[in-house]
Amino acid sequence: MALFVIVCKDKPGALETRLATRPVHLDYLNASGLVKAAGPLLDDAGNPIGSLLIIEAEDKAAVRALADNDPYTLAGLFESVEIQGWRVGVGSING
Repeated sequence: MALFVIVCKDKPGALETRLATRPVHLDYLNASGLVKAAGPLLDDAGNPIGSLLIIEAEDKAAVRALADNDPYTLAGLFESVEIQGWRVGVGSING
């Protein structure tokens, strides 16, 4: 198993899509068993403008499949989705 980070940026003006899709998005991520930590990226006013997820998976293909089937992705929320390998340098990811 390896760690990966997914960084997603929302399309401008997509807050309503994010809010409407959030419950099914959270259910999807919780059911995946791959998410170590996740949450929204925020603008200076505290409004969500994207997502950051730390994923533990066998390979990047599994992470890509998770991202591609995320309800947020399917709803057209994201302007961009980037997946990178990652490792803990300071602190810890537990659970």
